[in-house]
Amino acid sequence: MAIETLNSALLNPAGIDQSTIEKALGAAYSSQIDYLDCYFEHSISESFAMEDSIVKSGSLDINRGIGVRANSGAKAALAYVDQITPEGLLSATKAARAIASGGASKTIPVLSSRSYPILYQSDVPFAGFNSASKVDLLKTIDRYVRDLDPRIEQVMLSLSGSHSQIVIAATDGTFLGDIRPLVRLNISCIAKSHDRSEQGYAGFGGRYDYSGIFNPQKWQACAKEAVRIALLNLDAMDAPGGTMDVVLGSGWPGVLLHEAIGHGLEGDFNRKKTSAFSDKMGQEVASDLCTIVDDGTLKERRGSLSIDDEGTTTACTTLIENGKLVGYMQDKHNARLMGTQSTGNGRRESYDAMPMPRMTNTYMLPGQSKKQEMIEKVKKGIYAVNFSGGQVDITSGQFVFVANEAYLIENGKIIAPIKGASLIGDGPSTLKDVKMVGDDLAFDDGIGVCGKDGQSVPVGVGQPSMLIANMTVGGTQLA
Repeated sequence: MAIETLNSALLNPAGIDQSTIEKALGAAYSSQIDYLDCYFEHSISESFAMEDSIVKSGSLDINRGIGVRANSGAKAALAYVDQITPEGLLSATKAARAIASGGASKTIPVLSSRSYPILYQSDVPFAGFNSASKVDLLKTIDRYVRDLDPRIEQVMLSLSGSHSQIVIAATDGTFLGDIRPLVRLNISCIAKSHDRSEQGYAGFGGRYDYSGIFNPQKWQACAKEAVRIALLNLDAMDAPGGTMDVVLGSGWPGVLLHEAIGHGLEGDFNRKKTSAFSDKMGQEVASDLCTIVDDGTLKERRGSLSIDDEGTTTACTTLIENGKLVGYMQDKHNARLMGTQSTGNGRRESYDAMPMPRMTNTYMLPGQSKKQEMIEKVKKGIYAVNFSGGQVDITSGQFVFVANEAYLIENGKIIAPIKGASLIGDGPSTLKDVKMVGDDLAFDDGIGVCGKDGQSVPVGVGQPSMLIANMTVGGTQLA
């Protein structure tokens, strides 16, 4: 995105130009500060929610301000103001300088822009779609879901979109901007039969405009999926518990990789040696069938960014290659302290949050096996297609994930749907127990949200199907 475009739209109307930014950075940049950056942001977001066929809420929010971050050694300071003015910029840079107790001023390089690949459109995603059309869409989807099956008794819908304009200026000469769209549709329903109720959920989205959401083929497929899962679980039997082989489906089950493995490969945890993968660079940490990457360059995907929140062009970073740990995800701060380079993974929730290493789209590369071959290898186990949630301890790598769509496998055949299954283990051990990797790589539908240190950012996940031996499965009956 041409910095001139964002200067005209975001900074110049506020009386801020390149010279103003350079003076503010120069006033705060001392010999005791390693790096200083300014993050200008103007974001507008909206959301609509429907429940019981009634629009329960509608909101429009504007987030606008400047965040100034200073690094001195391992220390980091953040100051921010909720206005974009020359006075606000100077106030924030002076406050951030307080991380250092003094020291002579340093000269910053002349701020300069550069070109980079643009991965998404810059238009406001909800421009051209008035509120009435969005409400009508939700009403249409609500009726459609209810008409799919008489057992559907409750439908919950939400539609959201955002448009963010950012500019980043830093003491390393960075002067770049980006314009980021993001949209999402969520469909949840509850099916009831006799005295049993079950929920189904599906959603999709990405970095494009509402035309992708309003596409009947897309939202109808999403609605059918939510209803299918709800009805499936009405007939599901209780999950067995014990140690058994597990076949993971492709796509959204990659959330297990994201949580159990991905966070442990972020630079800050490894610099502080609080990750289960600390000091294991170059070592075997997984089956040689496993190659895992983080890729922020996938066009229009939810987790993608043309540049990260420090102005580094995103990349496809190989983390684990044929079972060996070969890389971490880095921001500028942790990369400098670890003697390496940023991988384009410096992310922040907004101008008032500290940037840190975060995932973008994290996934495992495909193998050569067929999913049916994996199922046929299992004497007794489960086939986990989808997950509703989970948690992980970064230090130990221990995780628990709850499956909301899973099936019992006996003697190489899928027997019946099961409910209440959870997968328990630790990331490094689980990776080493991968026995087969499928040729069916798929990605999530654009619904991922990642939390870390109180900040949430959009992410993507993916994987091919895979067979993992001897996993601990939590269930409601003995295997």
